[in-house]
Amino acid sequence: MMKIGFIGLGTMGLPMAHNLLKSGYELIIYNRTKEKMSILEEKGAMIARSPKEVAAQSELVFTMLTADAAVEEVILGEDGIIDGAYPGLIVIDSSTIAPNTSKKVAEELALHDVEMLDAPVTGSEPQAIEGTLTFMVGGKKEIFEKCMDLFLVLGKIAYYMGGHGQGSYMKLANNSMAAINLLAFSEAITMATKAGIDPEVFMQVVSSGAARSAMAENKAAKVINRDFHPHFMAQLLHKDLGLASDTAKELEISAPVLALVKEIFQMAKAKGYGAEDMCAVVKCYEEWAGIKVTKASVEI
Repeated sequence: MMKIGFIGLGTMGLPMAHNLLKSGYELIIYNRTKEKMSILEEKGAMIARSPKEVAAQSELVFTMLTADAAVEEVILGEDGIIDGAYPGLIVIDSSTIAPNTSKKVAEELALHDVEMLDAPVTGSEPQAIEGTLTFMVGGKKEIFEKCMDLFLVLGKIAYYMGGHGQGSYMKLANNSMAAINLLAFSEAITMATKAGIDPEVFMQVVSSGAARSAMAENKAAKVINRDFHPHFMAQLLHKDLGLASDTAKELEISAPVLALVKEIFQMAKAKGYGAEDMCAVVKCYEEWAGIKVTKASVEI
């Protein structure tokens, strides 16, 4: 079996790495927080002391990190992947970062004959656990095809988007639409609840008509049950919306709805909801409306 490296064992990375282990791959891991590594070490993963050490021992390395700076540090920094790399190594970055960062990192790795794919995902923690993520992949098509079996261990499907950075462009467009859908749901369910409609009945109606959305269907139960444990943190979605806004400027396109959504997530962060699930943005609407979206049997 192929030797796989995995760097970044957060909300998404930990279950992704676990799924690789369960599928029989030899796994070498690195994470700044050591407790996350011990969870997988008990299941058979080998611990490395640095990204450099991961690269030196692996045929392919996945990275799943929170932001551009972390990706550049882990891949290009001191004791980074590039220091342990060798010709023929493949790096798959599944982080959500700026397309220009993806292109820059790919260019630097290419100077060392290392191939890179930008391969961000749709889905959050439940899909990472279930292995039902969707990959959006940029890079050389032959490298994408070579890695398809791995994508299908971690996800249900992988789409080839084009050259380096195209996976990242697709991810930012996707997350912009997801965030807009989430605010549309939050606004509408608050309106219905304020009018005295049972929010669970609201969802039944919405799910049977033209207003249905996967975001509403995924988040309604969390909101109604007041479960804001993060599957994907509001502050991370706000970060992604900032990247999307920068991309809109780069492409010279108007994105007025994106701009408004980004500001509302900024409000949610300022109110202290950043570390909660992204659906905690509904609390802003609840505060403005003077109600809570809860089960009809609960006094509000």
